[in-house]
Amino acid sequence: MEKIPITPEGHKKLQGELDKLIKVKRPGNIQAIAEARAHGDISENAEYHAAKERQSFIEGRIRELQDKIARAEVIDPSKIKYDRAAFGAKVTVLDLETDDEQVFMLLGTDEADAVNGKISITSPVGRALIGKEVGDVAVIKAPARTIEYEITEITFG
Repeated sequence: MEKIPITPEGHKKLQGELDKLIKVKRPGNIQAIAEARAHGDISENAEYHAAKERQSFIEGRIRELQDKIARAEVIDPSKIKYDRAAFGAKVTVLDLETDDEQVFMLLGTDEADAVNGKISITSPVGRALIGKEVGDVAVIKAPARTIEYEITEITFG
């Protein structure tokens, strides 16, 4: 079973979503199915079919979250002391072509949020940065151009 790296915050978020699905959404949807069934003929009952579809989604998401939580390897970036880019690192880079500076936080796929600079360690940029140290240049081949990032700072926590 492959472990999935995740921060304590990410793990807490997944657990919170799972708890809400099990304790709130599932019982509410079961009630909606019962109410729709009470309306009579279910073969042409749109409410019933919509509730059954929601039930399928809820059950699938519960199984998915349970699997992710079971395979989670919780890593606290604040406890990492490492001079290379790794999971949990906040990496400051300089685009050598445009002189733009960016900060990327290297996280697992479930915590990635590119708009906020949180990228997956499995993304092209994440893979290019992993293992690099300050002063190294990471090369990313993008469709529009090849991007070269010089790593200017690496912090954890």
